[in-house]
Amino acid sequence: MGDHFDFVVIGSGPAGRRAAVQAAKLGRSVLVIEKDKRVGGVCVHTGTIPSKTLRETVLNLTGFRERGFYGTGYRARHDIAASDLTERLDKTLGFEVDVLEHQLTRNRVETLRGGARLCSPNEIEVVMAAGETRRIHAGKVLIACGTVTRRPDDVPFDGSIVLDSDELIHIDRLPRSLIVVGAGVIGVEYATIFSALDVKVTLIEGRSTFLDFIDREIIEELVHELRDRGVALRLGSKVEEVAIERGTIEEGRAVVRLDGGRVVRAEMLLYAAGRTVAADGLGLEALGIAPDARGRIAVDEATLQTTVAGIYAAGDAIGFPSLASTSMEQGRIAACHAFGLKLPPAPKFFPYGIYAVPEISTVGMTEEQVRAQRIPYECGIARLRETSRGHIMGLRGGMMKMIFATADGRLLGVHIIGEGATELVHIGQAVLNLHGTIDYFIENTFNYPTLAEAYKIAALDAFNRM
Repeated sequence: MGDHFDFVVIGSGPAGRRAAVQAAKLGRSVLVIEKDKRVGGVCVHTGTIPSKTLRETVLNLTGFRERGFYGTGYRARHDIAASDLTERLDKTLGFEVDVLEHQLTRNRVETLRGGARLCSPNEIEVVMAAGETRRIHAGKVLIACGTVTRRPDDVPFDGSIVLDSDELIHIDRLPRSLIVVGAGVIGVEYATIFSALDVKVTLIEGRSTFLDFIDREIIEELVHELRDRGVALRLGSKVEEVAIERGTIEEGRAVVRLDGGRVVRAEMLLYAAGRTVAADGLGLEALGIAPDARGRIAVDEATLQTTVAGIYAAGDAIGFPSLASTSMEQGRIAACHAFGLKLPPAPKFFPYGIYAVPEISTVGMTEEQVRAQRIPYECGIARLRETSRGHIMGLRGGMMKMIFATADGRLLGVHIIGEGATELVHIGQAVLNLHGTIDYFIENTFNYPTLAEAYKIAALDAFNRM
């Protein structure tokens, strides 16, 4: 391995690896610096892939999807242990890492394990695992360092009773009750996954609303289903204290004191109130790059370049939307700009996926955004149980909401909650980015029986109102 590279990427998550491969395909020498033992970043090891694997395992082992036919008491397996969940997870993560390592190798991307520090825009010091240091000269640099869980000093994390989201995927026992502090995407996903395991869940959020970027009608549907499953929602309740109470149970239990005097107890607590950028030790301030309070790095929206020429940032390091899908595209855009490859403007709309139980996916404008822009509109609703496929699957819940401009029938947004939402949304995404109208859904034929028929049902519902 030489000490000069055209492109050096700090971090091997979705943004980092996509950028590295793109630069390599442009004929550049590329180095990826990763501080952890194996490539993949948070996405592979503690975030996206583990949580989605856990979700799928839970739905399969519990038979949750079949309860519409066989009743809420139906169980595919009655005795589920933590080891049943981690067994599938270990296999999935091993496969993911092997694929990523092969992808980097076949594109001749070199990797180096160690912690990186930017000494100048073109000089990087890497502290290796054994403690020795190396100096790397970089033509261009991409910061794709990802995030770490926020762990306030007054929260007694012990890795067994009070945990963060990184620790939760490695639990050695399933609790009978769980408190989740923080109703962001991570908190909602884990709260609903454990609820599907018949764990008694309490979800606590200091604000009176949650997931505010999602259409409110979809959130109302989610809230209704969670309450129907016995999930206790404590919205608008600020946490005053988190403690571990010993003596009542052999292992102890978590205790949360809320403003107003309410006390909540459970066998386990997940603290999921935010993440911060893992930028400690990178030396950004010395280069004139000033992250915000949560460590997020400001970049030019079109090029992903920071305030320092030749240094780029992408992925969770720059904040919202912090999706693996958008992070990959950001990494590609940064690499292309770094080496002079012009790209067409990115499509305006991209989908969000929340892998809760039920899953949620959305693309385009919410009804609240449409109203704020004073666009005359109409909505169409389809219940997934209205489709023949929904009957076959035994679906009880789930809905699709489509929003159209009344002036010309243009599609403005698609919002889905229920089985298959994250797959279904891509039809709406394509029509939206191609400036399609309600006519597409009314005039075209969809496979039968499929959940995609909901598009025609919702479009006809809107058409009748228009």
